[in-house]
Amino acid sequence: MHSTLIVARMASGSDRAVSEIFADFDRTEMPTLMGTRRRQLFAYRGLYFHLQDFEAGDGATRIEQAKTDPRFVAISDDLRPHIQAYDPQTWRSPADAMATRFYHWEASA
Repeated sequence: MHSTLIVARMASGSDRAVSEIFADFDRTEMPTLMGTRRRQLFAYRGLYFHLQDFEAGDGATRIEQAKTDPRFVAISDDLRPHIQAYDPQTWRSPADAMATRFYHWEASA
């Protein structure tokens, strides 16, 4: 399994609207097309964290490939009033908002 973590800024009180936007999106076939197995959204002091687990492979690449799909464009537009880039001057695509994992541990099976 591969995970990505997107970090951005979220408008105060937007957590419910953002949850509903993703619930609608996740009812489409897009998560399956992207290989998404699990999505978790977190908020902390004005920051937004979007943890997404993928079946296998590179999730960042899958997100980049999906970004031209009309459904992906639509959810991006719907999120715009609620989610802003962490650093708008350097943001060009979702890949610019992805945190870099520098440590990983998991229990043995």
